[in-house]
Amino acid sequence: MALHTGRQESHDGKGGHRVSVNPFLGAANPEVGMVTAPPKHRMPSGPMPADTAYQIVRDELMLDGNARLNLATFVTTWMEPQANLLMAESVDKNMIDKDEYPQTAELERRCVAMLADLWNAPDPAGVVGCSTTGSSEACMLAGMALKRRWMRKNAERYAAGARPNLVMGVNVQVCWEKFCNFWEVEARTVPMEGDRYHLDAASAVALCDEDTIGVVAILGSTFDGSYEPVWDICAALDEYQASTGHDIPVHVDGASGAMVAPFLDPELRWDFRQPRVASINTSGHKYGLVYPGVGWALWRDRDALPEELVFKVNYLGGEMPTFALNFSRPGAEVVAQYYTFLRLGRDGYRAVQQTSRDIAVSLARRIEAMGVFRMISRGEELPVFAFTTEDDVTAFNVFDVSRRLRERGWLVPAYTFPENRTDLAVLRIVCRNGFSSDLADLLVDDLARLLPELQAQSGPLHASGDPSGFHH
Repeated sequence: MALHTGRQESHDGKGGHRVSVNPFLGAANPEVGMVTAPPKHRMPSGPMPADTAYQIVRDELMLDGNARLNLATFVTTWMEPQANLLMAESVDKNMIDKDEYPQTAELERRCVAMLADLWNAPDPAGVVGCSTTGSSEACMLAGMALKRRWMRKNAERYAAGARPNLVMGVNVQVCWEKFCNFWEVEARTVPMEGDRYHLDAASAVALCDEDTIGVVAILGSTFDGSYEPVWDICAALDEYQASTGHDIPVHVDGASGAMVAPFLDPELRWDFRQPRVASINTSGHKYGLVYPGVGWALWRDRDALPEELVFKVNYLGGEMPTFALNFSRPGAEVVAQYYTFLRLGRDGYRAVQQTSRDIAVSLARRIEAMGVFRMISRGEELPVFAFTTEDDVTAFNVFDVSRRLRERGWLVPAYTFPENRTDLAVLRIVCRNGFSSDLADLLVDDLARLLPELQAQSGPLHASGDPSGFHH
């Protein structure tokens, strides 16, 4: 979460920042703004009517962007009314209280079993898994398991000062950098080179040694939507083990792709069909089609998750195993995940994800046809694509496009690629359930309407690398 600081405020009762209150809120009173207006940065001294508090907060939230037009986020922005109702009815359930809410715990167990089957576990009954607050926590847990397994095998070397390392592409989500920082693991990142925008097998193996706890392969890079070649990476590590004796496991960060590939690319062998894949995570709140707040982490068997990391907690009258970085959290998102699995089934998920991919591919083709943009990817793996301006476009850049689209409500991020392609700045569009072909038509129309104005500029208004406010 973002870090914030407190705000200093006048305490004389007259000055300082206050929240404005409309006279129509509550009893009609032209002085209500002076009498009722609460301070912004300290807790009010007394209560106010619920309706008044609701309207104050609701009015401020109007300044947020329209979530349905947010093409920057991978996170679900629409669910059915029935799912909303179930979540509202379950929001007071604490996932950690499994003795108090045993059926919610049972729904979590069923979701793990469904994912084990979906990801082709050799023995679904032997899979160990749990829900998390999202893929970031799931990745932390997977990383902890990788490190502990390495520590077990290299106890003497670790005690003597050997430093574990984790190999990954520079395109990983920031949670992996956090893991390496927090758990004192050396992050060995493979930079981008030329038209290679993610990790490849040869580059991964080149950074491995006896202190490597694992390789992270991304099924769906946030930079351009492409799949990293899990199958090639595993094969290269098989050869590496044959020549060196070092057995290095793979974790698949399937935050997005693990809920797309099983339905649209069933022949792709990225999952537990690869014996070297020790663990997989996904975000239920991305292409799992649930509102924010749920992720999943699965290990292929009990050997992949060291028992000493699992705590047996005696809580509220029952003992339960738990593996998490936090404790209390709402059960509503897990309930919504089970609802969505039940509601859609495999055929339903396939239809939803295929629609998103079809829209992405079609939209990429139409944007390319405008003649001023060069496609980096085309939405043919994740329903996500990135594009930049053609070399001969000098009047504007991607940052100008992003800001002009925002005037129409579209949130389309512009950003530079990481090491060694910081020279490349792109726009990225994420197509999710709820972003319809009609909305895609409106986006194309708005972009076409803006282009003449952008082309009439004497040059870019925003320098390359100018921060856009978007974060992938």
